[in-house]
Amino acid sequence: MSYVDELQRATGAAARNAGPSVVRIGRGGGRGSGVVVAEGLVLTNAHNLRGPETTVTFTDGRSETGHAAGVDVDGDVAVLTVDTGDIPPISWTENGAEPVLGTPVFALANTPGHGLRVGFGLVSAVGRTFRGPRGRRVRGSVEHTAPLGRGSSGGPLVDGDGRLIGINTHRLGDGFYLALPADSTLRARVDGLARGEAPTHRRLGIGIAPPFAARRLRRAVGLPERDGLLVRTVEEGGPAHRAGLREGDLIVSVGDSALTSADDLFDALDALGSDDSLALRIVRGVDELDVRVGFGETSEQGSA
Repeated sequence: MSYVDELQRATGAAARNAGPSVVRIGRGGGRGSGVVVAEGLVLTNAHNLRGPETTVTFTDGRSETGHAAGVDVDGDVAVLTVDTGDIPPISWTENGAEPVLGTPVFALANTPGHGLRVGFGLVSAVGRTFRGPRGRRVRGSVEHTAPLGRGSSGGPLVDGDGRLIGINTHRLGDGFYLALPADSTLRARVDGLARGEAPTHRRLGIGIAPPFAARRLRRAVGLPERDGLLVRTVEEGGPAHRAGLREGDLIVSVGDSALTSADDLFDALDALGSDDSLALRIVRGVDELDVRVGFGETSEQGSA
């Protein structure tokens, strides 16, 4: 059998075995894709949702209302409960092992006006990192070259037998794409989200500008340049607001460590114990102030 014949066989098998499980998320033009992972459950990206309900459209044209059972915004995954009817769930790879470089893969999506789409590519890198919807790092993703059209995020990445390898999530440009690996960790997250066990993350309730932008903005208003994270917005009633942070404050350190990126701040938040507060040093204009942020019961569940 020639390479072309083998590729044709594998493409047909991927579409035949996994295609019926692929859904469109959202009304009209839709926002993305998803995949049936169990009876009554659909897995998709968190960034495809805009509320607790969304329209789920199957490849046979049937549409149902899906309800968010659990959403992990920072991990960019969500599980919906929906009437899947007789749609078969997708099969997962048996051992959940991460695909190696050069593995042939197929990306599937259910896009508006096109229905089921299948693209072929190869795994080009593993262990990649991207930013979730709120800026936190999502590690361990699979990079591949299977083409993805608009509305494909949340759809499955599968092997030649149509078994789930990953969930397509992020477009890198230049023909490269990222997928969350369908490993044992993802399966555990899906099970937890299906039970409504959305993960919790500490958050300050602020919008920030990175150091390079902070230096430029301070220079523009005649203030001395300093490295740090510039507070652009403060959520009313949030932990930062209650602690007295204001728009225009520059956060220069957390505890005894200087802040060089937003990741330093996220890492400090993730390291807090259940009753811990966060010590920040800020620069307000030219004055340095020490601020302690308490959280109490303000840990936020990842929700759309």
